[in-house]
This record gives sequence, structure tokens and C-alpha cells, in this order.
Amino acid sequence: MRDVLTCLLLAMVLLGGFGGVEAQPLRLVLPTDNDALLRDDAPRFYQYTYRYFNGRRSRPWQGGQYGFVRNPRNVRSQIIYTRFHEGLDIRSVQRSPSGEPLDAVRAVDQGQVAHVNAIEKQSNYGLYVVVEHWWDGAPFYTLYAHLNAIRVAPGQYVERGQRLGTLGYTGRGIDRRRAHLHFEVNLLLNQSFPAWHDSVFSDENHHGIYNGINLAGLDAAALFRRTRADSTLTIRRFLREQEPFFTVAVPNTHRLDLLTRYPWLWTNAEEGEQASWEVDFARSGLPLRVRSSDAVAMTPVVVDVAPAEAPYRYLTEGWLDIGEKGEVVLTERGQRYLRLILLPPPAPLEPRPIYQWW
Repeated sequence: MRDVLTCLLLAMVLLGGFGGVEAQPLRLVLPTDNDALLRDDAPRFYQYTYRYFNGRRSRPWQGGQYGFVRNPRNVRSQIIYTRFHEGLDIRSVQRSPSGEPLDAVRAVDQGQVAHVNAIEKQSNYGLYVVVEHWWDGAPFYTLYAHLNAIRVAPGQYVERGQRLGTLGYTGRGIDRRRAHLHFEVNLLLNQSFPAWHDSVFSDENHHGIYNGINLAGLDAAALFRRTRADSTLTIRRFLREQEPFFTVAVPNTHRLDLLTRYPWLWTNAEEGEQASWEVDFARSGLPLRVRSSDAVAMTPVVVDVAPAEAPYRYLTEGWLDIGEKGEVVLTERGQRYLRLILLPPPAPLEPRPIYQWW
């Protein structure tokens, strides 16, 4: 049975995804009328954050970017940023006379509404919408958060550029002055996320598999710029171009749920399944590549990491640290995250629709 599954997955990789869908270039539009990103005017694109650091108050627009851009810290005579921001905070460009944001929020590509959070208090994101897109035969998820109003429903198909709602300031820590759209482009980590969540947290999960913890964000700003510069760019190539920060070897006790959705992450599928999986991660924890290996891994272990002058616990939001023997190890937080990656898929696996517009 394992050989059959391996051959099936390999065939999907060679064909470009599920159902023989060939890799298609991305055709994305920005989610609001704010196009300053594409005019290299970052201060007008990103919403600023409030910051108090080294005795000084500021409002840096840089805090609205994707990446490690928040919570600065003095470390070894340098300033490093220790908190990861998974999306883009896009500032409002349309206001009513009273200052209310009026910007329309639109789907960046055609897809299907996967989730709607219509109860503000149930998420730090406030009112938000998740849209599922099939790119390179695999599901990706765009998230539109802090909305003031929602105009779509779960299961609804939407066209590229179709209005989803109105930009706003719902959610935690936002006021009307800082009204913005928090936008993400994500991979889905594991369909068994609800079981993992219930084993880790005591609060109720109101969002099922579309909880923000289960959505791993990629650099959406870079993606927008690249698609404008390269009309042939596919999501697969974009991810393959990203440099990994660390690699973890994990036991191969079952097929990774991640590979049921993104089979082309498996870079040496032709070699078949072996004793362990090696997973390359970005600093953020975004999975970039998977390889099978004949090396035995009894538990998750860090096998490679980029050199760094600052402590790894600050560079990875506490997922990595230095062990007793001077080696880089997974912290308890890092191990908890790997348990989510390794959790077997639901049985039977939930069928996912495959759709395509021509």
C-alpha cells in the first residue's frame, strides 16, 4: 500500500499538482486601492505601529511590514526585532468626512470563501475573511482582517477583484486612526489542527482549521512585486526561491499531512519514503521544502541552521536555542510547533474541492 501511495504522490508532483493541474502563473491584484507598494512608496502603503524603545516614542511604518519587524531589543550592541508579523498592514486611503475608513477590500484572485469570522470578539483579527485559492494544484489561503463590514459568506465563489468587505479597525489594539487591512497569504499546516489546539490551549477554537495559528504566512509584499516583474512566476517557484533558516529532521512514521496539499514541497519524491523527513523552515516557521532521508531520527532534531550573531531564541520567536553541549536545539515551544506539523491527517482525510476557472 505504501508503494502505491508513493507512486501516486510522485505522479502528482510530476504533473504539477492534484488532478494533473499544470502550474499556472499567478495573476494577482492588490486587496485595496492603496497601490503605493508597487510605486516603491512604503511609508504610504504600510500602517504605522506605536513604539516605545530606548526611552523614545515613535510611529514607524516599518512595523506594518511582513517579517521580524516588531519588539526591538538591544542585543550585543545591536538592535534586533524579535516579534514576527505575519501579514501586511495596509493603510486606508479613503475616509469619510468624520474619519471613518471607506476602502473596499477585494479578493486578490478568484477562489472560494473558506471561512468568515463575523463576531469581532472571537479573534484578535476582529472581523475577517479567509479565501481559498488553488495555485499549482494546491490550496493557498488569503486572509483579510480588521474589517468593518463583510459582504461574502462561507462557500461563496469570488472573482479576482470582487469586493469582500470594507477596511476597518475591529480586533485588539486598533483604533480608527490606525484603521488598516491586515492581509496574509498562507499555507495550511495541518487538517488535524483542532485536535492539536485542544491539547495545547484551554480556550475555545472558534475557527476550526482556519485559525491563524494553522495558517503559515509567506512574504506577500515580495509576492506582489515579483508577479508584477515576472509574468511567468508560479507560487511553487516563489517558495523554492526562499532561503531556509533552519532544518529539522523528524521520524517518518506516516505521510506528512502537509504533503497531501503541497506534494511539490517534497523535493526528492523520486527516491521514495525513507527513515526520516527533513523539513526546511524560514525564520518564521514557514515550511519551504521537504526531503526524505535514510538517516534515523527518533525525535525531531535540528540538523542545520544558518549562522547568526544574535541568540537564536530572539531570531525565531523562541523556537530555537542553544543546548547544554552548545548545539542548536528546539525549545519546548519549537517542539510543540513540530508536533503540529507531524500530527497525522484526519482519518478519513477530508475531501477538498478542486476547481479551476479558464
